[in-house]
Amino acid sequence: MLDNALYGFTRIPQLEGDPVLKQPDPETSPDLIPSEPKDDGKKSVLGRRSYIDDILITAESWDHLCNRVEGLLDVCDEWNLSISVVKSFWGKDQVEYLGHKVSSHGLEANPKDLSALTDLPFPGSLRAMQSFLGSLNYYSKFIEDYAIYAAVLYELREVGFAAMSKPETRSRIQNLAAAVGDDVEEAGKSAEADLRWIRAQKSFSKLKEKVASTPILRHFR
Repeated sequence: MLDNALYGFTRIPQLEGDPVLKQPDPETSPDLIPSEPKDDGKKSVLGRRSYIDDILITAESWDHLCNRVEGLLDVCDEWNLSISVVKSFWGKDQVEYLGHKVSSHGLEANPKDLSALTDLPFPGSLRAMQSFLGSLNYYSKFIEDYAIYAAVLYELREVGFAAMSKPETRSRIQNLAAAVGDDVEEAGKSAEADLRWIRAQKSFSKLKEKVASTPILRHFR
């Protein structure tokens, strides 16, 4: 996990000569050798690979769609692959796919339970805050200025959450955040105000608002 970092490794880089990272022996472990699907010389029906067993077929017209579906069914029949009719949908102008809504207009975020996110109170621990930010990673591309708001929350530390665990402290910060509006510096006039937590409270609320009204990302032409 990256904690308060602008750049960092999400995967440990390979070290030359590291025995752990050596390729498997093809004689003793032939099934572990990475490989590409065998090229049988036939052109892909859809021109791409599908995600596991979820196949999404797009087309510019109804006739085009029928032709592509027919070609796919022929290939499935050739390879003895079955398709569940009950789980299939045909000719839809909008579909839900991998957590998104896909249509001719573009790509739209589609959280399964939006109310569970928008009604979420301010996290009471660093782990809970990291869980909240992690849940937004998938939709961050839809949220304008996501990095700006998230950076405020990534700067929080566990020791600060311990102080915020007191009900009176939490209530005071929430009231100050609501009272100062967008001008957070106004809270600095109060000796009791902690600007860091007021900014965090407002950034948290702003991210929830933005994910609830995510825009549509247009398709690239």
